[in-house]
Amino acid sequence: MNLFSYHKLFSLAIVISVASVFQACSIKKKITQDYDVAAFYWPAYHYEPRAEFLFPEKKGEWEIIYKAQPKEKGHAQPKVPLWGYLDEANPKDMDKKITAAVDHGVNTFIFDWYWYEGKPFLEDCINEGFLKANKGRMKFYLMWANHDATTYWERKNPKKDSVIWKGSVDRTQFNIVVDRVIDKYFKDPAYYKIDGAPVFCIYELHTLIAGLGGAAQTKEALDYFRKKTIDAGFPGLHLQGILWQALPSSIAGVPGEKIETQNKVMEYFGFNSLTNYCWAHLQNPDGDYEKWADLSTNMWQGFSNDFTIPYFPNLTISWDANPRFPYKTGYINNPAPEKFAKYVEKAKAFVDEHPKQRKLITVNAWNEWSEGSYLEPDTLHKMGYLDVLKKAFVKK
Repeated sequence: MNLFSYHKLFSLAIVISVASVFQACSIKKKITQDYDVAAFYWPAYHYEPRAEFLFPEKKGEWEIIYKAQPKEKGHAQPKVPLWGYLDEANPKDMDKKITAAVDHGVNTFIFDWYWYEGKPFLEDCINEGFLKANKGRMKFYLMWANHDATTYWERKNPKKDSVIWKGSVDRTQFNIVVDRVIDKYFKDPAYYKIDGAPVFCIYELHTLIAGLGGAAQTKEALDYFRKKTIDAGFPGLHLQGILWQALPSSIAGVPGEKIETQNKVMEYFGFNSLTNYCWAHLQNPDGDYEKWADLSTNMWQGFSNDFTIPYFPNLTISWDANPRFPYKTGYINNPAPEKFAKYVEKAKAFVDEHPKQRKLITVNAWNEWSEGSYLEPDTLHKMGYLDVLKKAFVKK
């Protein structure tokens, strides 16, 4: 064997050894967990041309975060992100978020997704940021945030809460949405599924009904959505509803049926599960965190009893939407990671008590900075909230 052959063998041995080391490190660092922890993601922290009239500095909603002022003595504003004001449409910045999420037990993002006047809104966060950075590390699904877009962001606007864009859609627009969601998102390998069916969450069912022209038309449209999903190669569509006061408790115009409860509404339209978006939808967000949390989480068992479809518990970090308003609104004044930990354990226990359901817990939120409810680290609690989830959910 000549010197060149020895050199090749030596080089090959080095390559194999290095590969073995990397493989060992990869195995050592692989994260496994028994629960799916899905954090809602508000995709407003990047430049969106359609929102430039609201955010002229081209920073998205960061502009109201770093300009926030306390409304009274002791009011903890502004909130300051530990990582700085990241651009979520930049894959490098999104990579930082994904890495931290997965390392701390958040294995799914639920993106607020918008469609106004025939076009998507705030979608670059997903398309340019998340999908380019993710590389299969975590799952994601969409919550169609089909509420009206209003001017409440615009602090000096004399017409507070006037509508910029309507959140409702007609059937033509609904069909366009269905095609876009299936082709662009459901077919991505990282899209979150339950029993093989892509999960699609709808924020305001009553708005969907109003736009489509009634209950019967909405049922037909959702049946069409299911068929298109099956035609795309999936076993079905998993429709998830957001449970709050905006979920209708009755619907009219259904021949031969008396629909007078939220459960009957869900059954009629064929929804598969429910969760909450936040505790602010359940209890007035004002004052003590633990009192607010106890009142909200004590409702879980009632939700589970009242509905024939699975209810997935929601955890909420805190609440303070004052950056969005020129006047004072109610807020939670004493949240802390160690208090949050109590309700994380309560959510785990609830899920364990329902073994026939997917072990899914939703969290408000990954980054609702403008509502004061975020897992991302700030300069006060650092990585505290994420560390709570890591301790509860991550196994090495």
